[in-house]
Amino acid sequence: MKSIAISGSARQNVGKRDSRELRYEGQIPAVLYGGKEQTHLSVSAADLKSVLYTPEVIFVELDINGKKTKAIVQDAQFHPLTDLVTHVDFLELFDDKEVSINIPVKLTGTSPGVKMGGKLVQKLRSLRVKALPNNLPQEVEVPMEGLEVGKSFRVGQVKLENAVVLNNADDTIVSVIMSRALRQAEQEAAKAAKGGKK
Repeated sequence: MKSIAISGSARQNVGKRDSRELRYEGQIPAVLYGGKEQTHLSVSAADLKSVLYTPEVIFVELDINGKKTKAIVQDAQFHPLTDLVTHVDFLELFDDKEVSINIPVKLTGTSPGVKMGGKLVQKLRSLRVKALPNNLPQEVEVPMEGLEVGKSFRVGQVKLENAVVLNNADDTIVSVIMSRALRQAEQEAAKAAKGGKK
């Protein structure tokens, strides 16, 4: 799992006015929870970019006034108009305590159904995975080699070591459906076959 170091400053004043002033200075109000007590802090908006604007899960080495903590971003709020981040929730990680987070799905290999002209439909782009921090996968790989037209790959088929997928086992991750062009080609082939029988 990738890791990134971010420095934060503990906040004494926690209020809307204080938060506004922080954002004006390029700082983002944040909270760290999951440990013995909650810590209110501020972090640089620039430091957060590489953690927030990526589908990957990244561990954060938080340095709050010299005290180092391992965490992940559990939630982030964005301004509805400017799309700038307004608040971040960090979850403190412990080597012996399981966490549940969304892990991106990575499709691997080539689907024979797509080669035949079928259309690939990906329903889930991430899966909720529960594991100890050191056992969390960087991504969940879904093999495409067995996907013929009309076939799906479901959550229950995912195999992970030392981790559990929390999504419903029957949920479809990806499927290959009949495309319009393929359906047309099949109908024309069927018509031609009928015509040849006369």
